[in-house]
Amino acid sequence: MTVFRIVRAVTAALLVLGSFAARAQVQASLVAADRSVQPGHPLTVALRLDQQPTWHTYWISAGTGYPTKLEWNLPTGWTGGDIQWPTPVMIRNEQGGVTGNGYTGVVYLPVTLTPPANAKSGGQVTLKALAKWLMCADVCIPGQANLTLTLPMSSQSPEPDTVVRAELAKMPMPKSAPAEWRISANRTANKVLLRISGDGAPTSPHFYSEDAFVQYDGAQQLTAGPNTLTLTLPVSDDADASTQIVRGVLAYTDSTGAYHGVLVNAPLSAAGAAAAGIHDSGSESPSPSSTGTRVATSDGGTMGLGLTLLFALVGGLILNLMPCVFPVLGIKIVGFVNQTGNERHKVTMHGLAFTLGVLLSFWTLAGLLATLRAGGEQLGWGFQLQSPVFVFGLTVVMLVFALSLSGVFEFGLSATGVGSSLHKSQGYGGSLFAGVLATVVATPCSAPFLAPALGAALVLPTLQSFLVFTAIGLGLSAPYLLLSMFPQAVKALPRPGRWMETFKQVMAFPLYATVAYLIWVLAGQVSENGLLMALLGLTIISMAVWLYGRYQQPGTGALAARLGFVGCLVLLFVGLTLGWPRAAAPTDMVWEPWSAERVAQLREAGRPIYTDFTARWCATCQANKKVVFASDSVKRYFRDHNVATLRADWTNADPRITAELAKWHRSAVPFNLVYLPANAEPKALPELLTPGIVLKAFDAS
Repeated sequence: MTVFRIVRAVTAALLVLGSFAARAQVQASLVAADRSVQPGHPLTVALRLDQQPTWHTYWISAGTGYPTKLEWNLPTGWTGGDIQWPTPVMIRNEQGGVTGNGYTGVVYLPVTLTPPANAKSGGQVTLKALAKWLMCADVCIPGQANLTLTLPMSSQSPEPDTVVRAELAKMPMPKSAPAEWRISANRTANKVLLRISGDGAPTSPHFYSEDAFVQYDGAQQLTAGPNTLTLTLPVSDDADASTQIVRGVLAYTDSTGAYHGVLVNAPLSAAGAAAAGIHDSGSESPSPSSTGTRVATSDGGTMGLGLTLLFALVGGLILNLMPCVFPVLGIKIVGFVNQTGNERHKVTMHGLAFTLGVLLSFWTLAGLLATLRAGGEQLGWGFQLQSPVFVFGLTVVMLVFALSLSGVFEFGLSATGVGSSLHKSQGYGGSLFAGVLATVVATPCSAPFLAPALGAALVLPTLQSFLVFTAIGLGLSAPYLLLSMFPQAVKALPRPGRWMETFKQVMAFPLYATVAYLIWVLAGQVSENGLLMALLGLTIISMAVWLYGRYQQPGTGALAARLGFVGCLVLLFVGLTLGWPRAAAPTDMVWEPWSAERVAQLREAGRPIYTDFTARWCATCQANKKVVFASDSVKRYFRDHNVATLRADWTNADPRITAELAKWHRSAVPFNLVYLPANAEPKALPELLTPGIVLKAFDAS
């Protein structure tokens, strides 16, 4: 499971107890075109990605994201090929801008695997792969899954899996085009002219560049002539100047509505007369010039939101059972009755006004979160669950709330007293205000249950976030509304007592389970020493809140209470400082702060430069640091060749860095540039790096 799936799975468990669930957005599995394996005969296995509505993954040349990858762990003697990519569609944002090339709905990514000819028949073989992808909607979250597929080994010809083969046949895989087609390409300045000539040439093609030579989001101008179409393509600003071949997929929709892919491999020439090999295939799919965000019409997506709202409603109902909330129920309804003289419809109107007050409170909270989320998206919000700092912080919050539920210390000791005075408000306006006040006084007690909801609301789309908080508000206010309609039912309420404290303490254990999960997640993000420090830090934080609870009890002297509070703050500071995840020193390199002026100085001095545009919240950035700059070969090369290393830290908004990224037509990190003295322009590296990619960039001179 990915970090994202783990946290969402834990949230789902907490839903039943006062929060709500979030559904995994991409489900991955392995499927085979045959029901068995014959030794020595190739087998087609596909990675199946079932993407929830509005979510997408990426093609081999993604644009702003990165492509799906498969890392195979095959039995001895087996060989595996590369992913065979279906023709992509353009991915657009809500404003209509192109953000990348990829897939929506259900997509199959086939791979050919070949077993050894001497493989034994009669048993079974298990194929294993680690799938990694980037799933995006209005936020992007890296995903991964360890997948397995077990098939029988047989000496007989395998029986086809007709269902899988039928699904694979629907994929618009690029294949050979008609022989009468010819494609040629030539470059003029910053444009490429791609010509398609011959009978049956497509009427509305769109070119997808395989190597990002052509700008993925640039406008493609189409000019039609007799039996000839010319696409004018914008060359990417960071394109490799030495490129001699235009590679990619020419996509189009024919007169029957079938979506085709034509694989282009056209040498660039001054006259543009060089022929190229091309491929095509047909399948029902939208045109690449469409929005590129097909919504998979399935009951699963609708039921996912419906189930989330149901659990949110249940979570709101459970909030009423908290010790600082439950005693208010009967008091408030009696207050409604006393104000109206037992007039049923007036009592009901007071209940409705009270409910509106609760909803207004939750809508205000949802609006504040939406504002925070909108600001966070400017910093790449959505990757926060990949950050060890965020995971540690979330672990601290969950642990503190769990300890509160266990009775180590108490939130909102005066809430019951405040709640008992709510019945003094007069009129419908007073009932509405009472609903607002009830939400406020309930918040300290309900915070341990609302915390997962608040965290998930930062990931959910804004509309869904509002719906979830509306459901929680309805759950909290439902007993008041129902009892205002049927005041006699107040007599049926159980009396407040020790059972409420028992219930509250039981509710702590799901939060402890969440803490356990988050620690497991953190273990995969920090070193062993970092994990030990985090555990010790959490222990000291636990002692801090115990000290606070010990000396904040009723009857404690003023001096002891103050000393306990100060001691709590000191221990809390020590625990956070000790456990706070720190970026392990990736190398012994000295990183200078980036600036355009410093780049100019180093270039004038003739030094090679490596510039790293990064941020702490960028998971891919952190992975690149661990993979590349922990490499002895990279460290040795940088030291021997006097490579200057500059780091542009975008963790906090920096207009200079934002402007520099825009200069290179980028709006996200990681982004890495290599400046070589012999080259006029720097070379941009891909998002995902390896030591080999970095060293090759320097050797390209």
